[in-house]
Amino acid sequence: MTERKFLRIFKKHNQHHILDHYKNLSPQKQNTFLQGLEGLDFDLIFALHKDFCHKQTLSRITQDIRPASIITIPTSSEEKAFKEKARTIGESLIRKEKIAALIVAGGQGSRLGFEGPKGTFPITPVEKKTLFQLFSESLQAMSMRYHTTIPLLIMTSIENHQDTLNFFESHNFFGFDRDSIHFFQQGMLPSITPDSKLLLRDETNLFMNPDGHGGSLKALYDSGLLTYLIEKGVSELFYCQIDNPLVRIADPVFLGYHIMMNADISTKVVRRINIKEKVGVYVSVNGRDTIIEYSDLSPEKMSALDDHGDILYWAGNTAIHVLGLPFIRRLTQRGFALPYHCAEKSVQAIGPNGKLTKTQCWKFETFVFDAISLTEKTCCMEVARNEEFSPVKNREGADSPETASRAMNNLYRGWLEETGMAIPPDTQIEISPLFALDKEELVSKLKGSRLDIEGDVYLEEK
Repeated sequence: MTERKFLRIFKKHNQHHILDHYKNLSPQKQNTFLQGLEGLDFDLIFALHKDFCHKQTLSRITQDIRPASIITIPTSSEEKAFKEKARTIGESLIRKEKIAALIVAGGQGSRLGFEGPKGTFPITPVEKKTLFQLFSESLQAMSMRYHTTIPLLIMTSIENHQDTLNFFESHNFFGFDRDSIHFFQQGMLPSITPDSKLLLRDETNLFMNPDGHGGSLKALYDSGLLTYLIEKGVSELFYCQIDNPLVRIADPVFLGYHIMMNADISTKVVRRINIKEKVGVYVSVNGRDTIIEYSDLSPEKMSALDDHGDILYWAGNTAIHVLGLPFIRRLTQRGFALPYHCAEKSVQAIGPNGKLTKTQCWKFETFVFDAISLTEKTCCMEVARNEEFSPVKNREGADSPETASRAMNNLYRGWLEETGMAIPPDTQIEISPLFALDKEELVSKLKGSRLDIEGDVYLEEK
């Protein structure tokens, strides 16, 4: 950003405390400061601030909410046949190189007490493979199974981009051809105080926040990767977040349902554990599918039961989607269509008084699931929680590394027990995706053979 443009924008929006700070910097630091402003949309921030100032509270949604239509886990022969038809269609898409996979990995591991990108956190029960390695091996295994190449896209953030690149380079990109893996950064937005003041993170940088996981779609477009994929013939994007080690990446059944329903966007859901589980809920609002954050649903809706005493709004969001690339282009090419949400945070920043203090600020972000309500062509698929959903969000307790590792161990144990093996209760089990992606492949590989189990078990491709 040029100094002239900076002065014009900041005078226009009455950010005189920032202007005074800038004038006291050395020419070299002024240049660094201006470089950090490049690409930031200040008109957007102040417009969002003005809009949210008119809303005293983020009121809970009070529209006509009903359970959505969802493809549940099949039980009847007809439902199972429908699932197998979906699998065949999904496998055909993969073989025809119509699929790319996007992993949203912009977060740090600080909430886990871990320094570095969350994707570099060790998670598997025996080998302690990182989340990045596990996801990479899963996609490699899918590519080998279908004799194709599935491009891998990884969205980083400004704070972990270089560390992520260095990590992949130090591990030789986990066997990926360098041309088939693409890194790009999500956008950033300045944070702002309720009384419309920008903050300084340090002497030469504004206090900013990532623009949310919905920003992955905008960044995909802005980076040129969306156009690149479309020109390569890719038509659908598998989307997931780095913190769920049970994700079935590029799941052909899910892809098949997405195509069969002619969907622009599809979503996987799991049944909520109980009425208090803090998870977004997939519902129908005024006749359109959408996901509502638990904090935006009334306690009555969150705790509502059906005639059988089961949770009425049971479909919990897993943050696993498939999106059509033409739909992403429609959302992004003429201005970003996803709405912005406001969250109030307490941060350590340099305020208008020039001192580092604990300050309340607003941050604005977008959510990828808001795309669901922007089309009538949607699909929602139920999956088993114990097979596909165990996120790593907290250092301990629920949704922690301990619960995720245990879920992986239990899943692999179940696969082995399906072959008739008896596993000692304290045995830790890990099966590399390169050995078997699922129970069926494991049974086929073992072909009735027995394992001598002494200590923990790790099965890998030789």
